[in-house]
Amino acid sequence: MPERPDHGPTPSDAKRTGWRRTAAPPATPPANPPAAPRPAPPAPPPADHRSVVDSAVYRDGRRIASPITLADTFRQLREEPDGMAWIGLHRPTESELHSLAAEFNLHELAVEDALEAHQRPKLERYGSTLFVVLRAARYLDAQEEVEFGELHVFVGPDFLITVRHGAAPDLSRVRRRMEQTPELLSLGPEAALYAILDAVVDGYAPVVEGVQTDIDEIETEVFRGDPSVSRRIYELSRETVEFQRATRPLVGMLHSLMAGFAKYRTDEELQRYLRDVADHVTHTSERVDGFRQALTEILTVNATLVSQQQNAEMRALAEAGFEQNEEIKKISSWAAILFAPTLVGTIYGMNFEDMPELKWAGGYPFAILLMAVVCVSLYVIFKKRDWL
Repeated sequence: MPERPDHGPTPSDAKRTGWRRTAAPPATPPANPPAAPRPAPPAPPPADHRSVVDSAVYRDGRRIASPITLADTFRQLREEPDGMAWIGLHRPTESELHSLAAEFNLHELAVEDALEAHQRPKLERYGSTLFVVLRAARYLDAQEEVEFGELHVFVGPDFLITVRHGAAPDLSRVRRRMEQTPELLSLGPEAALYAILDAVVDGYAPVVEGVQTDIDEIETEVFRGDPSVSRRIYELSRETVEFQRATRPLVGMLHSLMAGFAKYRTDEELQRYLRDVADHVTHTSERVDGFRQALTEILTVNATLVSQQQNAEMRALAEAGFEQNEEIKKISSWAAILFAPTLVGTIYGMNFEDMPELKWAGGYPFAILLMAVVCVSLYVIFKKRDWL
C-alpha cells in the first residue's frame, strides 16, 4: 500500500535541523585580496506586486513586518531566523510564482499546477514542502446557484503561500483570526494551514443549507406539476456533483495529515483542531452524498409523474376521439337513412315518358312503401351496431 502524504515539519523541527535560507557565513578574508571585488549574483526578476493581496512576516505568532513586494518579503524573512512568512496571492503572474519557486525551492510541477488552476483537491509532498489544492464554495442567493473557487497552498518549514483563483474563500478573515490568536499562529505554518482548511470547510455550511432549500422547493414544484422543474433538477444535480468532487477528497486528505502527527511531532493542540475539521468535512461529505441520492430519486419521481400526466392526456384525447367518432356514426347513419327516400324520389321525379311505373295505379303507394322499407332496414342495421 503506498504511503500516505502527511504533515510537514513544525517550526521546532526547523530549529533543530537548522533548515533556513540564511546567507552563508562570510569566509575568512584571504591574505592577498583580489584586485577587483567579485560581482554579486544576479537577482531574480522582480515580481509584479499587484497580485499580492497581503504579505507579512511573523515571529512568535505576531506580525513584525508587512512588506509591499515579494523581494522585500524575502529579505525580511532572511533577517528573521525564527520568523515565518505568510504570502497571499490572487491570480498571480508567472514571474511572481517563479520568483517564489526560486526563493523557497518550490517544485516545478506544483508551480505549474498553481499557474494553470482547474485542479482536483489533493495533497502532495515535495521534499520539505507540502502542496495542497482546495475547492472552496459559496452559495449565491440571488441566482440560487453554487459558485466554486480554487485555492493552492504551499506549506514549508517557515513559510505559507496561498494562491487563490476565484472569489472564495475570504482569506483576509482567516489571517485576522490567526493574528488575534498569536499563541495558535506561533505553532507555525501548519497552524495557518489548519485555519485555511477550517475556513474552507466552514464555508461549505451555507452551501449545504442553500442546496437543501433548493431541494425542498424542487420537491414542491415536482408534485405541483411545474413544467420547468426538470431543468432545475438537472442544473442542481450538476452543481451537487461538482460540490461532491470538492468535498469528498478532503476526507482522505485530512486523514493523511492526521497519519503524520506522530512522525512530524505535531503539536497536540493543533492535532485537536485538525481532527475537528476532519469531523466537519466528513459530515458535510455525507450530506452532499445524500443530496445527490435525493436528486436522483426526485428525478425518477418527476419522470414518473410526467409519464402519468402524458398518459392521462393521451387517454383524454382518446376519449374525446371516441366521442367524436360516436357523433360521426350517428350523423352518418341518419344521413344514410335520409338518403334512401331522396334517391327513390329523385328517380321518379325525372318525368320521362317511357318510365314504366308512371301510369301504374299502384306506383305511388309502391314508391312510399319502398322508401319506408329501406329507411326501417337501415335504422335496424345501424341500431344493432350501436351507431344510433
